[in-house]
Amino acid sequence: MSIAVDPYTPQTFVDPYAADLAENAWPPATGQDMDYPLPPPNPAERLSIPITPRDQRRLALHAALTAAGIPPRPEDRDAIDQLSTLPPSTHTTLQRWLHHTA
Repeated sequence: MSIAVDPYTPQTFVDPYAADLAENAWPPATGQDMDYPLPPPNPAERLSIPITPRDQRRLALHAALTAAGIPPRPEDRDAIDQLSTLPPSTHTTLQRWLHHTA
């Protein structure tokens, strides 16, 4: 069974087996303007922890896979972690390949 969901709606991460989809949608529907359901971030509250190059590559790989229509599954974590340890040139090639599949 396949459920067609527009990938750009807030309901993308809704549990399709939930009893009431409207009740479990994120963000919850409120009377406020739905274009901006959360307040803007406060720069003074940002963490000043640098992201390591390996973590940057891991996050970029997650994003590239998702953009290519291959959302990573929880069991893919080890493979993504191993791929993020590869040299930057190899990672750039992976990114290029994934970009061309989208």
